[in-house]
Amino acid sequence: MAGTEYVAMILVVAMIAAAIVGLSVPQDEATGLKAAVCRVIHPMSGSEACAGGEYQDPDDPGEGGPGEGDNPGDHPDDPDGPVVPPEDDPFEPTKCLLSEDQTKTTVVVQILFIKISSSESVKVQQWSDGTVTLERVTDSSVGVTASISAGIPGLKDWGGSASLSGSYSKGSGSGGQWVFNGNKSDDPQADLEANLLDAKQFAEYLKAASKCGNGPTGDPFDTYRECSAGANAKKGDLDPDRAPDVDITKSTTELSGGLSLGKSFTKGKGDDKKDLGSISTDLLSASMTEDVVVMRTKTGPDAGKITFIYTFSVGGQAGEGVQGKGSKMQQVAVTYDAAAYDAEEKNGDRHRPQKMTITTSQEAGDGGGVKVGAGVNAGPVPVTIDVGGGGGTIHSTIHTETADLTLDNDGDSTLVEDWLRGRGDFPASDALPNPSDAAEPLANDAGPLETLLHDKAKLSRLDYEANTDWWNASLGIGFGVSAGQVTLGFKLFGIDITHEEKKQTITGDPTYATGPSKGGSRPWVEWKNCTQTTPV
Repeated sequence: MAGTEYVAMILVVAMIAAAIVGLSVPQDEATGLKAAVCRVIHPMSGSEACAGGEYQDPDDPGEGGPGEGDNPGDHPDDPDGPVVPPEDDPFEPTKCLLSEDQTKTTVVVQILFIKISSSESVKVQQWSDGTVTLERVTDSSVGVTASISAGIPGLKDWGGSASLSGSYSKGSGSGGQWVFNGNKSDDPQADLEANLLDAKQFAEYLKAASKCGNGPTGDPFDTYRECSAGANAKKGDLDPDRAPDVDITKSTTELSGGLSLGKSFTKGKGDDKKDLGSISTDLLSASMTEDVVVMRTKTGPDAGKITFIYTFSVGGQAGEGVQGKGSKMQQVAVTYDAAAYDAEEKNGDRHRPQKMTITTSQEAGDGGGVKVGAGVNAGPVPVTIDVGGGGGTIHSTIHTETADLTLDNDGDSTLVEDWLRGRGDFPASDALPNPSDAAEPLANDAGPLETLLHDKAKLSRLDYEANTDWWNASLGIGFGVSAGQVTLGFKLFGIDITHEEKKQTITGDPTYATGPSKGGSRPWVEWKNCTQTTPV
């Protein structure tokens, strides 16, 4: 990475940290962040399609987002009271996500300016129709990282310092998703409980099987067969040869950085002055991530489909003693017939999407926790050994909105494909449309995609409460060169381990937007398909 790129990276990270953790996004910076959302789909649309556009806060009631008093059925176009949707309303989504339990462990190894990262995540999701999904994905990435620090003039006599770090990495991952819906009855609540037990049992099998290695080696003392038999025993009556229902591949680009404050300790004066070491605390961290996930479904009602999921997210965490957290995410998922897509890709033909889903979410929270470090000099040369760690619990709220659009004719399919790939008069530009906006009356200058979402998309809104328990441990060996107040730090070697367990559960009143009314709006009503079951 060139020097100018590194400086630009640091500036971007600092801007994200200030904007997201402070939960206040100035207009100019916000436009830049939202323009970056377009680049999530840059493999399809190209950079020219990502220029311009005004920022629109999805959570500003003045811009069509949810606000105070925006209850199910309340709308100026419905002065006589709440809207009663028809039975079997075609605009009501069939199911919703009730809860999600995710465990993720990340190990980062740094050698000089090279950062190598690997992670494993396991996710269990409960759905309102009684279905449970289990997902396991492993990731690895390689990137560059560096930091720069400076003494704080007001604390010079006490050895106070501040450092800013940044990193850039690209990676890939793979895994699978298993669908548990074998228990089917007229009672979705009972089905959910039974399917969840199956999913948890299978998760124990996966955990045990991951410790058995890749297969028998021919060594008579090889323990693979014994280990594998023990793992299979944990599945009980479940299919012993069950493969993932969905194959998952993933690519990720991440830009991240952090700010920390520290204090060094010395003994003696003048020539007899001796450095005793230092302590530090991480005040702020931030990241900007672009994910591209490809899901090939092999079984069930979506068998033979391939879905591309493009996600752009920014997030930050800050604080000492009390930790604050904030994040925003925008995502577009496009589904194709897998065989047709592969043939079209081979022949250079246009693709024909069958479904598009746009999702936005925002998370904000706080809780007790701290991340600190300490360092000591290893000898007369400027080499230091640093150890760090921390942990805590973050309590947060998550607001999610979704627009689900089935493309059941060539006209709609072509419109969406041209929009995604930057063709025609209305290509994907500075951002993804916000689902709440699609429930508002159409403006006179509404484009074809906005009209399509307003007229046909299934729109929904959900709120969740989440608890995230985390801990971190790190070890580093560094080499520093000082020049006045500035210290350029080189980490010769470092290892950092972070573990997170996050549980989110649905709260409040799930709503969806029924069909357009006489005034052109789509009133929000109770989402009964989402309230028929409760998370276990």
